[in-house]
Amino acid sequence: MTGLSDWGVWLRHGLELAATVAFALSGAMTAARSRLDGVGVCAVVFLTAFGGGTLRDILLDIRPFFWVSHVEYLWGLLTLAVLAMIFMRQHHFELTERAIQLPDAIGLGLFAAIGVDVARAHDMPMLVAVLMGVITPVFGGVLRDLVCNRIPEAFIDHRPYAFCAFLGGWLYLGLEVLALPEWLVLSATVVFTAGLRLLALRFDWRMPVWRV
Repeated sequence: MTGLSDWGVWLRHGLELAATVAFALSGAMTAARSRLDGVGVCAVVFLTAFGGGTLRDILLDIRPFFWVSHVEYLWGLLTLAVLAMIFMRQHHFELTERAIQLPDAIGLGLFAAIGVDVARAHDMPMLVAVLMGVITPVFGGVLRDLVCNRIPEAFIDHRPYAFCAFLGGWLYLGLEVLALPEWLVLSATVVFTAGLRLLALRFDWRMPVWRV
């Protein structure tokens, strides 16, 4: 799938937009929960939504960055951040950890699929592609938590997070080997990765913990 059709490019663009919105929402809720001001909320929204994809583009030497190529992302996220603040203040939206985890899980699945897809489109080896599928969703959340003065959730949650993206990346490559349609490969990776994370949250699956 190194040569995407025009339709495939639009599909990737649509998924990347959806992932950006999902992570932006999780960033807005985390920032509001940490009682940041308006500037802080906007900064966290941008870091969460663009952080992982920017690092991916740097590592793959892709220029311009994906959000520079689509400046409408910047206007959209700025608008989303303002509307989210207004909505949460007017409706007294309860900023529970569970409310944040849903858009975060959806964004994880979307960005994991996109990360692998972009890497394969640039002829990266399989393992590198899988790692791009992990970095793209995880790094934005790490930046979000650091700015909000929290230990990154991905490191202390103990429920599979980065591991879900890692497995999703290998699923993508397995379906790619089977020469399945590009839309099916991307969709299956999104559903598998996000679904696995939501199941881990629902049933409280735990990764092995280092014990002293």
